[in-house]
Amino acid sequence: MTNKRKTAGDRVLVLGAGYGGLMAALRAADEADVTVIDPAAHFSERVREHEVAAGRDDISHPLSSFLEKKRIRHVAARVTDIDPVRKEVVTDDRRRHPYDLLVYALGSRTQTFGDGSTEDGRLFTSETARYLRKRLDDGPGTLTVVGGGATGVEMASELAEAERAWKISMVTAGEVGPALSEKGRTHVRSTFRDLGISLEEGRPAAPEDLDADVIVWTASLRANAEIARSAGLALTVDGRIQVDAMLRSVSHPDIYVVGDAAAARTAAAGELRMACATALPLGSRAGRNIVAELRGKRPKPLSFRYYAQVMSLGRRNGLVQFVGADDKPKDLIVTGRKAALLKEQVVRSTVRSLRLAAR
Repeated sequence: MTNKRKTAGDRVLVLGAGYGGLMAALRAADEADVTVIDPAAHFSERVREHEVAAGRDDISHPLSSFLEKKRIRHVAARVTDIDPVRKEVVTDDRRRHPYDLLVYALGSRTQTFGDGSTEDGRLFTSETARYLRKRLDDGPGTLTVVGGGATGVEMASELAEAERAWKISMVTAGEVGPALSEKGRTHVRSTFRDLGISLEEGRPAAPEDLDADVIVWTASLRANAEIARSAGLALTVDGRIQVDAMLRSVSHPDIYVVGDAAAARTAAAGELRMACATALPLGSRAGRNIVAELRGKRPKPLSFRYYAQVMSLGRRNGLVQFVGADDKPKDLIVTGRKAALLKEQVVRSTVRSLRLAAR
């Protein structure tokens, strides 16, 4: 047992209102005055970006609908700097925001080449799905998805099902579905054949190597940790923020880190991958640990294990890949319409869990 640090009026800043940041804010608000800093006025379901590219109208929810029932203030601004000595965060409107405890939840982005664009404007990512949708509406042509991970597989399948006039292909440096079992990969390849998606495996590619009207780059994610690096937080070799078992920065223990920016690990799972499936439990544990710390109790280490990976392959097909605690695939899979329905329920459950925490 430790002594209580301050009072119930402690200032907690949460940087970012994605899955992990929003959940951390909602949990921490049980004890503290919380401020969320995020330029957007809405929470966006990032795991549905491929649906937006295929024509879905909206994947966002008003941020106020989550925050209104708790002591949480939203500042619509972009974080530009963290001063860990003064315990202040600077935003792009030049305002300074003091904190007692900070949650770093700035997530990740698709890593592309240079400034993320090409001269002819062919290159898109899942984050620019709305612009991709507009481009697809301009008329049919050829489209190549680069990257055979879950994001690329979902994007290619969704577009091939919705955009029959477009010729869709995928290029990947390794095997398609590298985290899947052989049964899982076989189902993906079979689905691609059925949808008319041309698949080229074992081919590393840069945008200039590809003869396509549109390129959708899904090859890798990069943590948004540049602000953390400038503030002096300890990072891993791959650019994520080093945290202890309680999700505190190993160099700045008054800063919690959640979501894709955190290099979190557990004994059962090993180092956690970037995913909504890991962001929510990290946010929940960080928020609960903040409450514990402010109440004079000992924070608890993160406990997490994997059970399954879920993947949509269009609206009527999907794949559920069961995995061990360490995320290694088992031979057991579920496919087809049943898997698509299970994937949809998993995605919906993420918003339900946030709304439950908001109440």
